Amino acid sequence: MHQARTTCPYCGVGCGVRADIEDGRLTGVEGDGDHPANYGRLCVKGSALAETLGHHGRLTQPRVDGVEVDWDTALDAVAERIQAVREDAGDHAVAAYLSGQLLTEDYYVANKLFKGFLGTPHLDTNSRLCMASAVAAYKRSLGADAVPCSYEDLEEAELVVLVGSNLAWNHPVLYQRLRTAKSRNPLMRVVVIDPRVTDSCEIADLYLGLAPGSDARLFNGLLGWMADKGKLDDIYLEHHTEGLDAALAAAREDDCRIEAIAADCDVDAERLETFFYWFASQLHVVTLYSQGINQSSSGTDKCNAIINCHLAGGKIGLPGAGPFSITGQPNAMGGREVGGLANQLAAHMDYHTPGAIDRVTRFWTTETLVPSLPEAPGHKAVELFEAIERGEVQALWVMATNPAVSLPDANRVRAALEKCPLVIVSECMADTDLLPYADIVLPASSWSEKDGTVTNSERRISRQRGMLPPPGEARHDWWIVSAVARRLGYGEAFAYDHPAEIFAEHARLSGFENRPDAPDSRVFDISALAELDRSGYDALAPIQWPVTAESPRGTARLFEDGCFATPSGLAKLIPVRPRGPEQALSEARPLRLNTGRVRDQWHTMTRTGRAPRLMNHRAEPFIEITPEDAAALGVGDQQLARLTGAGGEYRARLRLTKSQRRGEVFVPMHWTDRFSGAARMGSLLAAHLDPLSGQPESKHGAVALEALEVGWEATLLVASDEGGDFAGRDDGSYWARIPLSHCQRWQLAGGDAPRDWLAWARQWLPTAPTLWSDDPTGGRLRAAGIEEGRLRWWLMVAPPAELPGLAWLDERFAESPLGSDVRRRLLAGCEAGEADAGPLVCSCHQVGQKAIVEAIQSGDASVEALGARLACGTQCGSCIPELKSLIEDSADVNAEPNIEEVSGHAHAGQAPQAVQVA
Repeated sequence: MHQARTTCPYCGVGCGVRADIEDGRLTGVEGDGDHPANYGRLCVKGSALAETLGHHGRLTQPRVDGVEVDWDTALDAVAERIQAVREDAGDHAVAAYLSGQLLTEDYYVANKLFKGFLGTPHLDTNSRLCMASAVAAYKRSLGADAVPCSYEDLEEAELVVLVGSNLAWNHPVLYQRLRTAKSRNPLMRVVVIDPRVTDSCEIADLYLGLAPGSDARLFNGLLGWMADKGKLDDIYLEHHTEGLDAALAAAREDDCRIEAIAADCDVDAERLETFFYWFASQLHVVTLYSQGINQSSSGTDKCNAIINCHLAGGKIGLPGAGPFSITGQPNAMGGREVGGLANQLAAHMDYHTPGAIDRVTRFWTTETLVPSLPEAPGHKAVELFEAIERGEVQALWVMATNPAVSLPDANRVRAALEKCPLVIVSECMADTDLLPYADIVLPASSWSEKDGTVTNSERRISRQRGMLPPPGEARHDWWIVSAVARRLGYGEAFAYDHPAEIFAEHARLSGFENRPDAPDSRVFDISALAELDRSGYDALAPIQWPVTAESPRGTARLFEDGCFATPSGLAKLIPVRPRGPEQALSEARPLRLNTGRVRDQWHTMTRTGRAPRLMNHRAEPFIEITPEDAAALGVGDQQLARLTGAGGEYRARLRLTKSQRRGEVFVPMHWTDRFSGAARMGSLLAAHLDPLSGQPESKHGAVALEALEVGWEATLLVASDEGGDFAGRDDGSYWARIPLSHCQRWQLAGGDAPRDWLAWARQWLPTAPTLWSDDPTGGRLRAAGIEEGRLRWWLMVAPPAELPGLAWLDERFAESPLGSDVRRRLLAGCEAGEADAGPLVCSCHQVGQKAIVEAIQSGDASVEALGARLACGTQCGSCIPELKSLIEDSADVNAEPNIEEVSGHAHAGQAPQAVQVA
């Protein structure tokens, strides 16, 4: 056995990973204690990486028009069909849509081919959906897409503000770093600003549950308050910024009294002023913001409203200070470095930058090839699919992402894909929602096989090292793109044999004509790494850019000298005029929709859905709603319900929670047609965009909710090797597929009357019923099918609340032959006397809620005591807020059953406005 060092492929924290390799298999992972992003910590998703591997379900052979072919045939088809589109409709009829899951080297080669040699500007990325507004705001104000902070600043701050970020679930390792820092520094304060009471509130000293979309009003109000109270840093403003008067004038167009701001944001005035006072009184303030700010039709302005406050107070370029945008994907920043956005060229050069087109052209020119770069930016993500719909774009190459699910108005996107004459998909998995629209499918390598670099949220470049060979005929994305480029006649510019050569070229371009003393110098510069040979590249340690001759060991913090990347060298305060969400509420759609991630899942679950323990925390798609709103609508906890929105509907199970504001609902972003029948949140959203960044308004939908009337519910477990789509064998009311370790769980519900379930089982299931217990009067049934001593399926017709814990049943699917004592207990679904563990709380150690509550009631009423007894909360720490909530609930004799209360500080019967957290 040997150990390899690599980087986690999930969120933008960029955690270092040590992976155990034995006999050509990855057998386990642990956090890399030497990596400065995580110092050995891993969240539950990272800890489960080894469980997501395996060749089952992988794409292993190229396909052209549905037929498996060899690579030469596939690559020839790609090149010939792209060329045919160019000859018929022009270069701009070709486009690419990339992903923050690609490595920097993959991104670089794709951007170079499409923009440099195919001459099309229409190359964009799914980072447009999460980070584009943060990028646009940094560029407007600081002059460059340059995050000024480091993770160390969280540990040196006096005040940390989390706004639009559920850090505890979305970036859990960073949250644990912050939590540890706060425990070590009792003077540090944390403020959480979010419409929902999230698990991040566990460490909050102050919580402001503002109205959705009112962030810009709040930070504009803060700017005006600072000015009125004499809390501006006049010296910093005079020497290092411009635009204060215009920014203040815009802020003062609205009433700047605390009471007026509080009313507009729907928060408590006294607590709002407490936040303003804390922010203005401390110099070392970090504001962490993410999708709750960015995913808005005015996201860029919201980001600039935050940056304005930091500039006005001189809270930037210092240890423990700065506006800190937290990246959503592992390489969203690396993609921006190489030009992955449609409004970029490469190496942080844009179309509008004087001389940039000529500079990149000269750099990419070879002895016999001269690139032909487009003269203006291309279509941004949503606009790109609208151009496909209009017929302007006729060839699309998608790499490592799933726009059929993730984009707003997703059904319209699918119609555009269906219409597109040529769709090429580079993908590692054999079953995604996008593949049915593909004319050519190219099998790509995945995390454990890829070799290259990624850049995390603090500008830290890390190596992602290939540890295993790709399965079958799968190939690296940079190799695929280069092979197509050679067939198109551009071989001289794409003669790469190793990603080290691509990285070196990328590093050289970052320093090309980029003198630090020049007025047009670029902040992004890693030219000191340009001479790395292959062994140096393989050994590259994590390092933060810029990496130059002057800073060969990297740069932890930007703008310490107060000199910015603008033409004047001064940071700009931007006038911001708050705007509400474009998706307006109405009588037909009276509920405000919020969307986001859940703790244990990632994007569209192509990876995390392969790890059964990651499916247990939130096994089905869900809709969170307040108990009061549920009562008014006549629906109850765990009942099935339907949301209808701008482009379709969403069916899921209700979760009543006191963490929601009245009139608002929350749904997760992860479920696709592979895992449920109608749970794609993108179908609920209208495609309203930020006019500057092009980022969609994914946080502010408008929906209606009603009960999903069903006549029956059933749970079906089927042996994994049986496969089968049991969802289509009902009336389509509701289904969800949940992978377990040894079987597939199907949650089914139908609107028709109870049926003859034994007859149904004989028709649709692989083995005739062997055991059953039937209650026709109550509409209940339990049955099982056994063949040659092996359990092949298990069925319960009843609401899922009556399920036993499924771990015991799951293990029985791996047992052969089944003993007579086991057969007697199959219908019960558990060992004699075994108690159901309840909903999963700790994914790392698979500890359920009932066991935790029993331990609390027996005296283990602290997180530490529960960890000592049950091990929950002792690994990644993501479940600690839920443990604290259960401790609080157990101490409250009036706690209501079946209502989840995140953090325990919001109260039923009122919107969680501004709650001070002890």
